[in-house]
Amino acid sequence: MKLSLAIFSLALSLPATAFAQDSLQVVSSGEYPNTFSSGSANVSKFTQSSKRFNDWSVSFGGGVPLLQSADLTSIKNGNGKNLIGYSAYVSVDKAITHAFGINLQYDRGETRQGWFNTKDAAPANAAANGQYGARTQYDAISILGDINFSNLMRRVDNKSPYRWALHGYAGIGSIAYRAYLKDDTGQRLMTEIKPFKTLNFFGQAGAGLKYKINNRLDLEGRVMYVVTTDDQFDGGGEPYSAINRREDQVSDNFFNATVGLSLKLGKHDSHLMWHDPLQEIYYKLDVLAEKNQDIEVCKSGDADNDGVCDDWDRQLDTPAGARVDGSGVALDVDMDGVIDLYDKCVTVPGPVENNGCPTTPTNSGTVTEAETKLDGIEFDLNSDRILPSNTPILNNAVNYINSSNGAYTVVGTTDTRGSETYNQNLSEKRANSVKDYLIKNGVESTKLDAIGKGKKDLKYPECDPATKCPEWKNRANRRVYFEAK
Repeated sequence: MKLSLAIFSLALSLPATAFAQDSLQVVSSGEYPNTFSSGSANVSKFTQSSKRFNDWSVSFGGGVPLLQSADLTSIKNGNGKNLIGYSAYVSVDKAITHAFGINLQYDRGETRQGWFNTKDAAPANAAANGQYGARTQYDAISILGDINFSNLMRRVDNKSPYRWALHGYAGIGSIAYRAYLKDDTGQRLMTEIKPFKTLNFFGQAGAGLKYKINNRLDLEGRVMYVVTTDDQFDGGGEPYSAINRREDQVSDNFFNATVGLSLKLGKHDSHLMWHDPLQEIYYKLDVLAEKNQDIEVCKSGDADNDGVCDDWDRQLDTPAGARVDGSGVALDVDMDGVIDLYDKCVTVPGPVENNGCPTTPTNSGTVTEAETKLDGIEFDLNSDRILPSNTPILNNAVNYINSSNGAYTVVGTTDTRGSETYNQNLSEKRANSVKDYLIKNGVESTKLDAIGKGKKDLKYPECDPATKCPEWKNRANRRVYFEAK
């Protein structure tokens, strides 16, 4: 990860801070500023062509329906046996957000219920003994809401990839069916609801567990509970027939357990239901950090050529060659009133008449820790790359070391995660990376050496491997600092 969340937060806060300055002129229409009137060159409207994820998929599968709440059931009804039916489904799925979608689903199947399987011969005197077998062939179409609970409850600071997702489904639709009843007198059609002739509403709800096989295919196990809202679905015939008076409920309901596959459609690698919004932010930041193109900046000009546009510059007459901060003010490291460009002693305060140097000789003995130890040069996890935010600190170190007669040790450290060997090697790489930067920017190589202390020198020692520390403490432990020899 090239930019930390802290840098991202700082980047978001800068426009709001600058808007409070008297010299800022963002819009002239008198309207409130927004992302499209602020003049940003890196903001564009979201369109279908600009999205980086797929949001359509097709799902299909099959399973077993078991009539559970009815006068004739599939589970241990009468003779203690379970009668197994079959079902299949196909759906077209549209993801609205990373945590919610809508599915148009078609179901087809056959439930088997009662005393015996209708494929078998009926027992003798079945009708007289109330020993009926039944089956129901059904077709249903419904609209389901799909909630991705794994994305909904996923912590935004969890950067680990994941392959399992828990989904919840609920919706309504129309169901058509043909219910058959069999006894020793034979098999007969008891009830028929034809498709699109009569709107017979039903509802279903349940949960599914998805496993991401790859970027194109998911495997899902699903259990749904179907409420038919019809007392004739089980094959018992008219609402007040002898069979339908066995139980008091007026809706024959069943479980439907299925296993299926989801095929994700589109040209992108990632599907929205598996897409991590935080990773999208990191991607955008990386694109902006690496972007190298000519863009229009400083519409009002930069009169003093200090690199800060006049709209943002709080010091419009910065002397040529002076280094400035983000608001265009010339740097004065020791804050003695003499900017670094004219200060002969950049890190030691002194009066203006003595070019910023103290009028009494400075102590040539042991240099204090405050003068030699520069904390805050931090690194990303598992990285020895110097971040752009650290270069001002290192540039100050170049000036300080060049103005000093002493030699310094560049010390690299890590946080507590990882093995001793790995952290030792990583800390040495970090120290050498800073040393190389300083030499490249003008420090004599004879004034520097570099060592790594791994995870043995923690800024926050309470962050031992057994303690879970906040990320900002781990980041502070991943640092490089300087020690006078």
